[in-house]
Order: sequence, then C-alpha cells, then structure tokens
Amino acid sequence: MIARALLLAAATLIAASSTAAVAQTQESFANRNVIATPVLRGNVQVSGDLVRIGDVIDNAGSAARIAIYRAPDLGTTGSLPVAQVLNTLRAHHVIGVDTRDLREISVTRLARTLEGRDIELQVARALERRNGLGDAANLSMTFDRDPGDVRLDAGFSGSLQATIVRYDNRNGRFDVTFEIANENGAAAAKLRFTGTAIETVEAAVLARNVERNEVLKSSDVMIERRPKAEVGPDAAARDRAVGMQARRQLRAGQAIRTADLAKPDLVQRDQNVMLIYETPGIYLTMRGKALDSGTEGDVVTVMNLQSKRTVSGTVTGRGQVSISPPASRLPQTSDATSSLGKAPVAVATVSSPVAPKAE
Repeated sequence: MIARALLLAAATLIAASSTAAVAQTQESFANRNVIATPVLRGNVQVSGDLVRIGDVIDNAGSAARIAIYRAPDLGTTGSLPVAQVLNTLRAHHVIGVDTRDLREISVTRLARTLEGRDIELQVARALERRNGLGDAANLSMTFDRDPGDVRLDAGFSGSLQATIVRYDNRNGRFDVTFEIANENGAAAAKLRFTGTAIETVEAAVLARNVERNEVLKSSDVMIERRPKAEVGPDAAARDRAVGMQARRQLRAGQAIRTADLAKPDLVQRDQNVMLIYETPGIYLTMRGKALDSGTEGDVVTVMNLQSKRTVSGTVTGRGQVSISPPASRLPQTSDATSSLGKAPVAVATVSSPVAPKAE
C-alpha cells in the first residue's frame, strides 16, 4: 500500500512538472516570436550620413547597427520603395518583416540650421571692441563669401565658440573661426569667415544742397548710418542741426559736422535794425542799418540812419543791437543822444525812488 501511494505521488509530480514545462516552453516561444518579428517603420529620421537597419525597422536585434543606405542631404527627406528595402534586409538575413502594407518609407536627415543673420551677429560679437572697434551693434560687415544659412548634423548642438579672431584696423580685414561641439563625441565642426568690418555711427545727413548762411529746416536733415572714420568725432546730432545756419555751402548727402554750423544770424547785413542804448536811468532807441551780419552775442557795425554815424554794438535779439556806455564813466543824457544822433526815437528817464524823511 505504501509503495502504491508513493508511485501515485511521483506520477502526479511528473505530470505537474510536464505541464509547467510545456507552459514555459509555449511562453518562451511566444516571447521569441514577439522579439523576433521585425516591423517596418513608415517614417525614419536619422542624424548622421548613414541609414542603418535599426533605423528602418523595430526589433532589429543584433543587425540594428548594420548600415544599408546613405542618408539624404542635411535637412532633406527622401523615399525608399518597400520592395527595395526588403531585398536589402534579406541580404543581411533579416526576414519575416511586417511591412504593415506600406509601399514606401520616407527617410529624413535631421539637421541644425545656422541662419546667416545669426552668423553675422556672432562674428560682430567676436570682433566687438577689438583693435579700436566699438560695440557689435555699430559694426557693418562685408563677407568675402555670403555665409547664408549653414546646415550641420543634428549632433552638433553646441554653441559657436570663437577660437581664432583676427582684425587689422589698417584695412578693416577680419578672420574669425568658430568651433561647434558634437554631443555624440565626434570632432568639433569648424566654421571660418573672412571679410571687412567698419564701425558706423548715426549721422545727420543733408537731404538737399544748402547755401551758405541758409538756416536748416527739419525736412532738410535725415538720419543715416555712416562710417565713423568718414564722419569723425565732430558729427552733429539731428536735433542740434535743425534751426542752425550753414557756415558754408553744403551738398546733399553730406554728413553734417558741428563745425559746418553756426547759430542763425539775428541781424543781416543791410538790414534795418533797432539801436538800443541803456544805462541806469536812461533807455534810448534809434533806427539804424546793419553793416555786418551777426548772431546773438556778435559785435557788429551799425550806421545811425539819422546822424549817419557808425557805431559798434552787440546783437541781443532779432533785429536788435545794444550799445553799451564806456566803462570809465556813465554818460549824461546829452552825451548819449549825441552819440546816437540828434533825435532819438524814444527817451526814457528812470528815477530811483527816495525813501520818505523820518520825522
């Protein structure tokens, strides 16, 4: 009886073990089928110049690193017929691919694009304040070759690092080299740019020809950026140029310097002016004719129209010339009228107030 019981227990154990083994084998085959079934991708993106088996199918296994095609140009997309892909995979012993009823797949090569404007800005920043240059914002650059847009593999994700910067202030030539690091450990990319750079400033420029002694109006002056060497340190600001008088003839398109301008004449030659003689207690005015032109503060010669005498005075306003008495003494009323002429236009005598006598 004991032997029979042991035999039944052993049979039961063997049956259970067989059942578990079969289940494990079935699960193993199922997992193997899941792993082994390669599935074709409809859209493929690559960051290098080669397309590998692992790029075009999922579950490629050990064949994933095998290169099968050259990638399209940077930043472009190409297409491959599925039949051609399957033939290529079969040559590398990759079979049983699930095509998902695709007829072709697209392959896009990822790229990093550096825009031409950004490149110019980086070159300007590299040259900023080098060998006498000013701020990057004021630099005008001409490249030997238009940098345009530069495309790099997507792996070159580092920033532009200027490693070589040369600038000759005698002829404005520059030579700048940048390096861009690769996140995948590849050698850094190098970009070299050459050309000329000049510093510019905002300058007031004439919109038309201007004659000597002509006063500038707002419509006569515009703002342009000009080379700093052309304008020099004497550049006139627009708001200071408007309303000023040209010292000499100026041509259209010419950058205005402060030396080209003067305060506008308040008295013109041969203009009828008012002569003013003023001392404490006396204020006289006479009509005169200016023999010189002058702005405020200038000393001009004026002829008294009544006495025909010429006197010198200081321009104090538009059409006004003031005559000051000699510093040595204060003239009496008779002296003042004799110096100006026989009949003043107006005479005013100002008496000082006297305090009342205390009782």
